[in-house]
Amino acid sequence: MVLAALVLLQAAAGPLAPATRPAAFDAATFDPIIQSGIRAGAYPGAALVVGRADTVLFIKGYGRLTWSPRSSAVAPDSTLFDLASLTKVVATTTALMLLVERGAVKIDTPVRTYVPEFNGDGTAGITVRQLLTHTSGLRATLPLYEEPDAAAALQRVFAATPIYRPGTRVVYSDLNAILLGEIVRRAAGEPLDRFAAREIFAPLGLTQTLFRPPAALRRRIAPTGEWHGHAVAGEVNDRNAARLGGVAGHAGLFATGAGAGLAGGAHRRGREQCRHLVRAAQLRTYRLDGHVALDRSGPGRVCRAADESRVRAASAPAVHGAQGSARPHGGRRRPGERWPLTQPRR
Repeated sequence: MVLAALVLLQAAAGPLAPATRPAAFDAATFDPIIQSGIRAGAYPGAALVVGRADTVLFIKGYGRLTWSPRSSAVAPDSTLFDLASLTKVVATTTALMLLVERGAVKIDTPVRTYVPEFNGDGTAGITVRQLLTHTSGLRATLPLYEEPDAAAALQRVFAATPIYRPGTRVVYSDLNAILLGEIVRRAAGEPLDRFAAREIFAPLGLTQTLFRPPAALRRRIAPTGEWHGHAVAGEVNDRNAARLGGVAGHAGLFATGAGAGLAGGAHRRGREQCRHLVRAAQLRTYRLDGHVALDRSGPGRVCRAADESRVRAASAPAVHGAQGSARPHGGRRRPGERWPLTQPRR
């Protein structure tokens, strides 16, 4: 598995513990850490983006996409990664925020207002807000990959019922995000991937952030598995998202390390390149572990990056690892299959 690491450094953090040398955001600090993982066989390559507020402190690619010496080198501005659950923050939550601001969705309205099929026992009072805050009471996940097709998988989500009384307990759940993705689809009148591409990624200049990347990009996508000795890349690694067609509220998004950092944190390129995306007041409504890219020169403005390879500001909520491709055939290992790519070939 090739890793993309995004690190947010809190500007208001407490004093640092005494160290033998001052902290430095440079190759001398990070190279030994990342390269030790490559030498240990944990991963063949990685992309590291470290940012604070509106400034990138360090960005670099390491190693290769696979253990083969003929494999492409990892580059933070061109290697694409499967963002896994960062999809929830970068695409789904931001899309919901836009629709709430436009009046198409009300977060304290029951989910079944938008998805009438979500009508199992105990679901009547579950609201959009409770999906966003993971207080719906729904279980963490379901084996949707067992279903024959995307429609059947989605019906299984609609039939889910809470295992805890809604509003009483936080349970991080993919089902919440899948339902949010469906609310986006119905409220926007188009699938999540199309809405996000036009309303989020294009305004931010995220030209390499997308669902279901085309085959032409696969040579630049970090794989996480093998099938009969060949690296698998460009298909969502999450089995449930794969069964849902590769576009889901909880997983399915691909991006470069630089692009993921930009989408997950703050970016500033001057007022003339900024455009309004989500009002700052609207952001305060949300209580998620995530951020929308804000320009600090003006409340609630999101800046457009003309070129991801020249990104100046990137950060992400906490520390995240992003991964590459799908586990084929519903995630079941078959004879001759080896995944993930965690050990070098001897």
